[in-house]
Amino acid sequence: MSVLLKNIKQLLQVHDNNVTIVKGEAMKILPIIENAYLYIEHDTIIEYGEMKYCEGIEAETVIDATGKIVLPSWCDSHTHLVYAGNRTSDFVDRINGLSYEEIANKGGGILNSAKILQKTNEEDLYNQAMKRLDELISMGTGAVEIKTGYGLTVAAELKMLRVIKRIKLESLAKIIPTLLAAHAIPEAYKADKNNYIELIINDLIPKAKALNIAHYIDVFCEKGYFDLKDTEQILSAAQQFDLRPKLHVNQFNSFGGVALGVKYKAISVDHLEQLNSNDIDALKASHTIPVALPGCSYFLGIPYTPARKLIDAGLPLAIATDYNPGTAPSGNMNFVVSAACINLKMTPEEAINAATINGAYAMGISNMYGSITRGKKANLIITKPLNHYKEIPYAFGHNPIDSVVINGQFKAIKNPEANFRIS
Repeated sequence: MSVLLKNIKQLLQVHDNNVTIVKGEAMKILPIIENAYLYIEHDTIIEYGEMKYCEGIEAETVIDATGKIVLPSWCDSHTHLVYAGNRTSDFVDRINGLSYEEIANKGGGILNSAKILQKTNEEDLYNQAMKRLDELISMGTGAVEIKTGYGLTVAAELKMLRVIKRIKLESLAKIIPTLLAAHAIPEAYKADKNNYIELIINDLIPKAKALNIAHYIDVFCEKGYFDLKDTEQILSAAQQFDLRPKLHVNQFNSFGGVALGVKYKAISVDHLEQLNSNDIDALKASHTIPVALPGCSYFLGIPYTPARKLIDAGLPLAIATDYNPGTAPSGNMNFVVSAACINLKMTPEEAINAATINGAYAMGISNMYGSITRGKKANLIITKPLNHYKEIPYAFGHNPIDSVVINGQFKAIKNPEANFRIS
């Protein structure tokens, strides 16, 4: 199967030499080819360039992308896509003035999601998650990290991993599974957190590793959940099973979680709504990428990650949706890119870099995803007709996606404005 996209108005994120991360000032640079073509064989980018060099290239499928912009698909490095039901009641409670912590204390929040998930069978859980994933793909996402964490029992966490494995096998999107071993303290262990941590270390982690599905481990390192000592115990145990950290840190408090993540060579530290100079210094001395989740800040009404401090300090930054039922019930990366510009004060170039190549880095897949580079996977967004790529974050309430190419396969998006010509 070969595909030729021709007459592309702007081809974005083009790198002749493979780039796996962009940092600091470099995030302001977004390499572009105007009036371009892109040639794909099977699932791989083979060639690209200006249209004047396209003559003689033949393909089984030719797509005329006149007036449209082509860029790598969004790489969403932080989601909780597998869950059951929803948390509409929490939403209403927040409107009525209850805090995140107060909702959790009255039995809402993560504990409520866990109760529902524990009662949901694998088939139903899979069907709910696949419906969500298909919607994300239609909005331009081609690579997704999916965490467990709503099980809160060994059996339910393993059930989630099996569902994620099935999604990984059956979806065209690139799926990265993460064991969120310590997301909250179950009701049964409320007065005995240490025993729950022992259960995670001695039972859950070994059984999860035996399934050979997840290669990352996550902990909600936050006051009232898992403190530094708890988190280090879990990370130390996970290290024995070659599970690399991707951590929830600094959502409500900054108390050393970033430095702990760096110590254990975390691939990413996510949230960072609260940040201090010690956190930035720790990140400067590491290969750990910070990840901002502006959809969560928008939904909860909490501070946004100080992106400018991170980027201006010469650091990289990725952005992701945090798609989950309680604090960010949207997986729309187009909105996240807009929110990064509007609320995090990132330029369109920085936001697109954060949502593509740096998002791929935060999942450990930027060697093959996140840029237009010969030999990389053909996961692409093809927009509706636009005057310029800056319209993607500008028109925050609109879906700019006309079609996607996922793993080399063309998928037209069902909308009345789609007007592709395929020959």
